[in-house]
Amino acid sequence: MAVYIKPIPVLTGKVAEKFEEAARKSEANRATVDFSREVAMAKRILEKSNIRKFKS
Repeated sequence: MAVYIKPIPVLTGKVAEKFEEAARKSEANRATVDFSREVAMAKRILEKSNIRKFKS
């Protein structure tokens, strides 16, 4: 039995330009999130679990 494959929508005109502009802005700001707190928390959890040894 064949399964219908939906066509991929394509952006055109001003919508496409607006999308590309938003994508460029997002790409330029992608490294602005600081995950150091989460990394430190994960490191502490793994140190307590004795699953993996970390050097401090």
